[in-house]
Amino acid sequence: MEKKIVFSGVQPSGGLTIGNYIGAIKNWIDLQDKYDCYYSIVDLHAITVPQVPKDLRKNTLDLLAIYSACGLDPEKSTIFIQSHVPAHAELTWVLNTITYMGQLSRMTQFKEKSRKSKENLNAGLFTYPVLMAADILLYQTELVPVGEDQKQHLELARDLAERFNNRYSPTFKVPEPLIKEEGARIMSLQDPESKMSKSDENENGYILILDEPDAIRRKIKRAVTDSIGEIKYNDEQLGIKNLINIYSAFSGDSIEEIENRYKGVGYGKFKEDLAEVVIEGLMPIQKKYKEIINNKDYLEKVYREGAEKANYIANKTLRKVYKKVGFIQR
Repeated sequence: MEKKIVFSGVQPSGGLTIGNYIGAIKNWIDLQDKYDCYYSIVDLHAITVPQVPKDLRKNTLDLLAIYSACGLDPEKSTIFIQSHVPAHAELTWVLNTITYMGQLSRMTQFKEKSRKSKENLNAGLFTYPVLMAADILLYQTELVPVGEDQKQHLELARDLAERFNNRYSPTFKVPEPLIKEEGARIMSLQDPESKMSKSDENENGYILILDEPDAIRRKIKRAVTDSIGEIKYNDEQLGIKNLINIYSAFSGDSIEEIENRYKGVGYGKFKEDLAEVVIEGLMPIQKKYKEIINNKDYLEKVYREGAEKANYIANKTLRKVYKKVGFIQR
C-alpha cells in the first residue's frame, strides 16, 4: 500500500524559533515514518522581501543543517531547495492564468504584509500564494501540515486543483490539511495574542533554536504573565498558557501534570524550570547542528540528492500539465 504524500516548507529567512520547531519541524519528524514526505527550503518565497544574496545563501544552508539536526532524515524524506526544482516556477505561471485577482486580494497575509511593506509592495507578495499552491500540487500532495493561519493558502491550492481538473481533466490530487492540535501555535513571549515570529521587533518575544542558554533564561524570565499568580491553563492567562504549551512540548509532560506540579508555586520558579527544560531540549539539536554546518560535503550531498528526487516527481506532473494546456512536448 502506497504511503500518502506530505509536503511542507520553511523560508530561509534566518534563525528558526522554537515556535517553528514545535509547530512544524517536530511534527514533520513524526510524519517521516508514516508518509512519503517532501520537505523544502522555500528560497523562491524568501525573495518577496529584499535579501542580501550572501545572507540568503548562508541562511539556506543553516536551515538545511537545522532540518538535519532536528531529525529530518534524507533517507526517509525528500529534502530539497525549492529553486533547484524549476518546475515550481513553471507551474506557478500556468496556475497564475487560472487564479482570480479577487482571491489573491482577500488573502489575510497579503493584507498584513502590504500594510507593513508599502515601500516594497511587489507583485511577488501578491502572487506568492500561487507559488505555494504549485509547491503543493507538483508532488500530488495529499496532506499538508498547516497551522490555522495557513489554511487560507491551502484553500487556494485546493481551489486551483479543482479548477484545473474541471477545465482540462483530472490532473492534480486535491490536498487536505493535516492540523496538529496541541502546541501547534506557539505565541510571542511578549505578546501572547500574536504568533511567535523572528520578525518581532522585540527580541524578547521569541527564542531561536540556536539561542545560547543565557539568552533563553533571560527571555523566559522576561516573558509576559499576569497578576493572578497561579499556573493554570486557560484563556484568561494567555501568557502562562503559552509557557505551559512550551513546557509540555519540550518535556513531553501533559498539561495536567504541569499544572499539578506547580500548584501553589510562583511564576519565578516555574519560569526557571521552564528555561532549563528548553535548554536541555535544544542541547542535542544545537550540538548536532554545529557538526553538520561545518560538513559542506554532507550538506551538498543532501540537497543534490533531494533535488534529483524532487525533480523527477515534479517533472512528471509538469509534463501532464503542459500537455493538457496545449503546449508542444519538448
